[in-house]
Amino acid sequence: MSHEGAFTDYTEEEAREFSQWILNNENQGQEFLQQTNDPDAIRYLVEEEQIDRNFRGSNQSIRESILTNEDAPLDVKQTVAQRNKQLADILVPDNVLKNARTAIALGKPVVLYGPTGTGKTYFAKQLALETCIDYSIHTATPAWTPGDITGSIQPEVDGGEISYHRRSGCVSEGIEKARKYKDNWGVIIDEITRADISQVFGPLYTAIEDDEQVIFRNKRGEELTLTDEVKLICTMNMSDRTVNELDNAITRRFAMIELSRYDDEDRKELFNRWVGGIGTGVAINTDELIKLFEEHHQGINSGTTTSADGGIMEMGPMHYQDVTQFLQEACGDGGQYNGDEANAVGQAFATYITPRLLNTASLPQIRRIAAHYETLNDEFEEFNLHPAVDLAQRQAEAEQREMGIGDV
Repeated sequence: MSHEGAFTDYTEEEAREFSQWILNNENQGQEFLQQTNDPDAIRYLVEEEQIDRNFRGSNQSIRESILTNEDAPLDVKQTVAQRNKQLADILVPDNVLKNARTAIALGKPVVLYGPTGTGKTYFAKQLALETCIDYSIHTATPAWTPGDITGSIQPEVDGGEISYHRRSGCVSEGIEKARKYKDNWGVIIDEITRADISQVFGPLYTAIEDDEQVIFRNKRGEELTLTDEVKLICTMNMSDRTVNELDNAITRRFAMIELSRYDDEDRKELFNRWVGGIGTGVAINTDELIKLFEEHHQGINSGTTTSADGGIMEMGPMHYQDVTQFLQEACGDGGQYNGDEANAVGQAFATYITPRLLNTASLPQIRRIAAHYETLNDEFEEFNLHPAVDLAQRQAEAEQREMGIGDV
C-alpha cells in the first residue's frame, strides 16, 4: 500500500511496515486509527509504539481516535486512558474481591460498605480501573437532588433573557461516556449516605430495573438509558448509617458488599508490608511500631484486656499505611523529623488517624479515645504519642463546652 493511498482496513502487518511513517505525522496516525478495523494493529501501535504518547502536545485527537474505535480491545483502551494512573495491589480480602468482580460482571450496581479505614473508596477506584476504560468520581452531599444523579434543566440569564440548558447528572454523564467510547465506563458515587438516598436515587431505581427507561435527554435531545456498560460503584461509611437503616429499595437493587476490618492474619500481613517499606535507614524500631499498630487497632475495635467496655468504634487498617508513608518521608535523610523519630510517630497518628476517629465520635467515645492514647503513650516509651493524646483531649473539652457541661 502506498503512502498516498487511503487507509482502509489497515492490518497489523501494514502497521508494522509503515509505523515510522504513521508515527511521523499526527494527522496520518489519526486517519489510520479511525479507519482500521484490526484490533491487533491498534494494539501494536499502542503497546509497542505508544502512539498516544508519540506526538508533542496533548495527543488528544490520537487518544480519542483509539478510545472511540469499536475494534480497539478494552485493555488497549484502558492502557491509553490510564497512562497516568497507578493500579496498585488490591488489598481487600479475597471474598470481597470475588463478590465485587462477580457483581460487576453481571451488570449489578455495587455498594461497598464498612467502617472507616477499610479502603472502600480506593477499592472502588481499583475496581473501576480493572473493569472499565476509566471512571468519574462524585461525592454525595446533603444538597443533592435527583438531578445530580440523572440530570436537570438549569436556567441561564444572558442580557436579561432567560434560557434553559440541560446539565447531565453523574449517571447520565457516565452513560454518555460509555456511548462515546463504546465500552465500559465507571461511575463512582462516594459517601452516598451524605445524601437523602430514598429521594435522590428514586429515578435511578426504575432505570436499574428497566433498561428501556429514559432517565434524561442530553443537549442533543438523545435519550439516555442505563445499560450494563455503565458500572455504578457506591461507597458508604458505616459510621454514617447501618445497613438496616437504609431504604430497602437500595438493598434490593444493589449488590451490598461489606469491607470488614480484615482478620488478624490479613491485617498483620498488611502491617508487616507497610512497616517493612519504611526501610532500614530510618531509626525506628519496626517491631515495636507493628506492636503499636496492633494494640491501637485492638483497643479501638475490641477494647483492651483491662477494659470490660468493649471496643470504642469500628475502624479498618488502611489508615496505618498513611502513618508508615509519613514516617518514611519525614524520618529519612533530610526529612523534617530526621533525628526526632519518637515525636514523628505521634505526629503521624495525630495527622492521619486520630482526626478520622474523632470526626464521627460521640463525647463518651472521644474520652475513651483520649484514654486509649494515654495508655499507649505510657506503654510505648520510645514513641511520643502526646500529639494524639492532646488532640483527643482538646476535642473532648470542645464538645463539653458546646454541650454546656463541665469536666466529668
